[in-house]
Amino acid sequence: MAVKKQFANFAEMLAGSPKPVLVDFYATWCGPCQMMAPILEQVGSHLRQQLQVVKIDTDRYPAIATQYQIQSLPTLVLFKQGQPVHRIEGVQQAAQLIQQLQVFV
Repeated sequence: MAVKKQFANFAEMLAGSPKPVLVDFYATWCGPCQMMAPILEQVGSHLRQQLQVVKIDTDRYPAIATQYQIQSLPTLVLFKQGQPVHRIEGVQQAAQLIQQLQVFV
């Protein structure tokens, strides 16, 4: 489940997380991003003990999107100890996504 949180520094939030963080880079106008929302809810529920899901609106935080070279939406980036370890672009089914992520969590 994605949680709305305010943070002063994205890098500190990633580094300070005790669990890996799956970041969903999305935009409100992006149709495929909207399709991913319920899928990410399923993934977050299934893997809630192993990872945290965070959503970043690329229109509101363009500098973060640029820093991580987000060029297509949706893009999911899994961070461990503040470092990106896996990237997934485009819509994925929940079962496929869970299978890919379990290798890293």
